[in-house]
Amino acid sequence: MKKATLVILMLIHFAVFSQGDEDYIPAKENLEARQWFQDAKFGMFIHWGLYSVLGDGEWVMNNQNISKENYEKLPGFFNPIDFDAEKWVEMAKNSGVKYITVTTRHHDGFSMFNTETSSYNIVEATPFGRDVIKELAEACRANDIKLFFYYSLLDWHHKDYYPLGRTGNGIADKNTSGNWYGYIAFMKQQLTELLTNYGEIGGIWFDGHWDKKDANWHYQEIYELIHKLQPQALIGNNHHIAPIKGEDFQMFERDLPGYNTTGFGTAIENIGELPKEICETINGSWGFNLQDSKHKSKKELVRYLIKSAGFGSNLLLNVGPMPNGEIQKEHQESFLEIGDWLQTYGEAIYGTRQGPLAPRENVVSTLKDNEVFLWLLGDKDTYFIEGFFPKTKKMVHWKDGSTINFEKTKFGTFIEIPEAKKNNTATLVSYKIQNE
Repeated sequence: MKKATLVILMLIHFAVFSQGDEDYIPAKENLEARQWFQDAKFGMFIHWGLYSVLGDGEWVMNNQNISKENYEKLPGFFNPIDFDAEKWVEMAKNSGVKYITVTTRHHDGFSMFNTETSSYNIVEATPFGRDVIKELAEACRANDIKLFFYYSLLDWHHKDYYPLGRTGNGIADKNTSGNWYGYIAFMKQQLTELLTNYGEIGGIWFDGHWDKKDANWHYQEIYELIHKLQPQALIGNNHHIAPIKGEDFQMFERDLPGYNTTGFGTAIENIGELPKEICETINGSWGFNLQDSKHKSKKELVRYLIKSAGFGSNLLLNVGPMPNGEIQKEHQESFLEIGDWLQTYGEAIYGTRQGPLAPRENVVSTLKDNEVFLWLLGDKDTYFIEGFFPKTKKMVHWKDGSTINFEKTKFGTFIEIPEAKKNNTATLVSYKIQNE
């Protein structure tokens, strides 16, 4: 590699990775919120906006190359008369959810809250005319559910986001340039509204950095603004790179930490020490998709929750409400099935941290105080865990307390599961850490 090229790459790297708040020291409230976040383990993601009207996912404007002029007709069709924030939150709470993350503005640039920055919002541009974020915030507060705000950094609609980044380039528009500083000011004003008009929130969930990787997103200003207005609010950014100074948790999109099966995920060397969150869909779509019926089974979803906890991470599971404001029946059922399961096994999920055994394909561990929970995800009579030497003389079947036979060898540990003790989703064995 030529020296000049290397210098340029180093400068780009510095420009991208020095954007954060280098002087950030988390407030006491923030550190307490991080602890709460790590204990919560299960959240509900809500992708809802104009795109729901077309029933083809949240990227429909990009995927169908819909011009701004034509897309701006959609607010006239968006009248979710069946929206009921209380019902959404009640369903979430009955499912064992501890927090909700909702899209306040997605990549199409339409604001789902009352904003003075533009009339392109649900209150002014639709026949519905109500601030759904305000109603959801009030319902969450009444039910002790924390509310996080998803906020898109990229915007296919805003004149000052132009020229567009990696996406949206098939959208017909005469505009080819904009005022980047004006766009940053727009975002800061919207974030100020979200942080001052809706009470105390759990945090801000940014997305879209990857659209303009080398842009100056002014993270220091933005992160300082958030922490100043609400010190406890946690900042996460779905940028797929190492955490940036000023962020409070790290998220992983549709992937377990370090796996990167999607190809765009976070590399294992970029996994930091911040609290973690994994987001995933029930079917294959984030926004409502009329033709996506590939709903994951209860076993798949529960096992993903277990594996997430095994990485010391939360699971943020998504729903994409329909344009009428209802969450589709299949997704409600999936959440409530998880809630039923958590009624029995939640003690070994909530408040836990990553256990002494790194997650494997069919064995996961979580830890609470000095109790280790071993989740056996297969249907075997005997499990051999190579390189695992539990510090205990007794293991029990967690549900009924009966003794489980195990044997440690110099290569690892054998665990025997009687047929009557097996669980089709996950068999849970536990032990207390002892000094041998």
